[in-house]
Amino acid sequence: MNRSSGIARLLQVCAATAVMGLSAVLTVPGTANAVANGTDVAEGQYRFSTKLTMTNIPRSDGTTYDSACSGALVAPQWIITAGHCFHDTAGRRVSGAVPYATTATLGQADLSATTGYVVDVVEVRQASRQDVALAKLATPITDITPLPVSATAPKTGTIVRMTGWGATSSVNATPTTRLQTGQFKINRVSGASVMVVGYAPAANTSACLWDSGAPYFVENANGTQTLVSVESDGPACPHSREETTERVDWLADWIRQTAV
Repeated sequence: MNRSSGIARLLQVCAATAVMGLSAVLTVPGTANAVANGTDVAEGQYRFSTKLTMTNIPRSDGTTYDSACSGALVAPQWIITAGHCFHDTAGRRVSGAVPYATTATLGQADLSATTGYVVDVVEVRQASRQDVALAKLATPITDITPLPVSATAPKTGTIVRMTGWGATSSVNATPTTRLQTGQFKINRVSGASVMVVGYAPAANTSACLWDSGAPYFVENANGTQTLVSVESDGPACPHSREETTERVDWLADWIRQTAV
């Protein structure tokens, strides 16, 4: 799926949600259970994982809706996510001041936990050629280790893990309070895209609605993680087909220069 269709899907899903009368529910954070056929993340794991909550997003007809994306802390004051999570009424990606109220929740796997942070997002920087953005927090987070960004090309066959706040199903999606995770295998690399397929717990473990921007990362032998790509779409789920993610090694210099 290309970026344009990904943006269109995001807008269509949010519009459909409002029509179904779920927009009031989505105000709390606009997402549903994350990762179809995934597993719960234990409190204290993957604390860089971020839930982005957007409210009062304007439509071209003057109405508004609420939505959400996933992301990851890559520097004390910066979250990486999908570029199309920040857009104008025509679906065009925007940089600068956030176009609508956005908060970042991170440092916790359960939204009822007393640890973690909820911080306003104040600025967005878009990558020039990829559907990737950096979102600046109002204040830096100094006690969560940022997720390092890979500077080397991803390899076919590599097993990566994703964490996200999306949905377990695109049918009757319901809000969640628990971060989810699953493993994926890199099926192929095509230009800026890293194509992944479900690996564990199931072959149809997959990203879902509101997972746009979720991090895919390698788990290293020393217990650290390295970011490989971010979710492009937030598709209907569960599914077992290839999923398009945006590679980050091409953006490593830009991320390092921007996230200061």
